Amino acid sequence: MKIAFIGGGNMATALIGGLVGKVAEPQNIHVVDPNADSLLALQNKFGITTATAIDGTLASSDVIVLAVKPQQIRDVMAAVKPLIGAQLVLSIAAGIRIADISRWLDGHQAVVRAMPNTPALIGRGIAGMAAGNGVSTLQRAQADSILKAVGETVWVSSEEQLDAVTAISGSGPAYVFYFLEAMEKAAVELGLSSAEGLQLAKATFDGATELARRSEDPVATLRDRVTSKGGTTYAALVSMEQSGVKDAIVTALKAAATRSKELGDEFGKD
Repeated sequence: MKIAFIGGGNMATALIGGLVGKVAEPQNIHVVDPNADSLLALQNKFGITTATAIDGTLASSDVIVLAVKPQQIRDVMAAVKPLIGAQLVLSIAAGIRIADISRWLDGHQAVVRAMPNTPALIGRGIAGMAAGNGVSTLQRAQADSILKAVGETVWVSSEEQLDAVTAISGSGPAYVFYFLEAMEKAAVELGLSSAEGLQLAKATFDGATELARRSEDPVATLRDRVTSKGGTTYAALVSMEQSGVKDAIVTALKAAATRSKELGDEFGKD
């Protein structure tokens, strides 16, 4: 598989690191980015080919990965359009819809949209994915293999559901970091050092998440097993319920999903 990346930022670098030698050979990966220093670093690290401007390499690629900022997509599509044939276009640009990419490429139908998240940088990401009507079985498998190189994939039945994916997992790492910050703050106020509190919080998140992964029980059951009525965990959870923490989290995630839809409307305007 020959893969061309437009954009050589953090997410593209993470994907390339997962792909090289496993899904594609270095000579079959090409990156276009105006930052010559970034390209040199990618060349030295992975042995791939690079260019500072979109070139004919895209015409011979099987997959073109759009890894640029949403605001740059239209200009990029204008440069890509003359080189489009039967390639799969895989977009990881937040908020850019399949129909808009297809329209900007004069009706090109082989488009997959993916919403990855930042743990992809350490090979522990998860990406929600949606396929356009013109995506073949082979192309779907190609897109899946690219994102699975840095984590898990979840294919949704309709592209609209990617707004929910964005709210849950795309933005999700920030919620975890926010909760870790709160646990660290509480630890300090309770007399521990910042380093001790953060170590305890990180290990707790990591262990609890892995326990939830391995267990066949619902997370509510796992929570109940830690919660003895009248005990310390019970006191904390009662306080959270009285403060409306769960409802506030649900409201916040709905706000993220709404904003995701708004961004799609905004970026897709003519």
